Amino acid sequence: MADIRKKALDVLKFLPRVNLANLRDLPHSNWRKKVRVLGHRRERNWPQKGHNQRQGFARLGFEGGTTPFYLRTPMEPYNQGHQLRRHYPPLSLGDLQLMIDTGRVDASRPIDLTTICNTFLYDIKPLYRHFGVQLTSDGIDKFKAKVNIEVQHAKEPVIAAVERNGGVITTAFYDILAVEAKINPEYFLLRGVPIPRRELPPEDAFAYYTDPKSRGYLADPKLVAEDRLKLAQKYGYELPDLTKDAAFAMLTYRKDPRQVYDGLRPGWVVNLKDRLVLRPTDEEYVRYYEG
Repeated sequence: MADIRKKALDVLKFLPRVNLANLRDLPHSNWRKKVRVLGHRRERNWPQKGHNQRQGFARLGFEGGTTPFYLRTPMEPYNQGHQLRRHYPPLSLGDLQLMIDTGRVDASRPIDLTTICNTFLYDIKPLYRHFGVQLTSDGIDKFKAKVNIEVQHAKEPVIAAVERNGGVITTAFYDILAVEAKINPEYFLLRGVPIPRRELPPEDAFAYYTDPKSRGYLADPKLVAEDRLKLAQKYGYELPDLTKDAAFAMLTYRKDPRQVYDGLRPGWVVNLKDRLVLRPTDEEYVRYYEG
């Protein structure tokens, strides 16, 4: 027995120090199971449970995949893409009041599409079939200005808000060529082309622009005056007398339905450099632009 112990001690003298690096299991020991590593190349074809089989639900904002829907579709261009429809980008009464308060719009002068686009706060793109301004009722409680404004579309509460302050509102139609000439007159006149003739409203919009309730520019002025009084009685405000207001003398003035610019007839060519206006003399051209 002593000899065995001596031999064991002699063997330990030549063995390395025992530590975790040289510890080994006994042969054929199965007490430690093999850990399965998911995604290993040997397990590509192994049957695994899927996301749906585990009854897992996607996170908020995800509809499958790794990209949420608000990044796949970051915007909904309501005023773009549908090339067959007419679009009227909205302009709220609150934004109009802000333009007046900051001095970008002069409320003492008539306001139209050119005036609004010159503020550089409102953008019209004829390429996207934008046909003008739609005045909306957002900020209607803050609107206190007295304006004479021409827009392309407005509903009854907006009309009442403008007329309650003693203002005048008119809805007028501009075709796509007239819109291009109206949004930037300087750029258009520098091209040296004749001023286009504004087309009449299409069939689906003709009833709107001839209706005195919508203050259409083709409506009878007498019917418009009667409807102004009816609207004031409906919303309970006193309609001011505009006949004594010299600043709003344009209420009785009506621009020709074929005109794009005030004071300039269709077919005229304006030379900004020499400050000249060239008028057509050929009878065929005069008949086309005046007809």
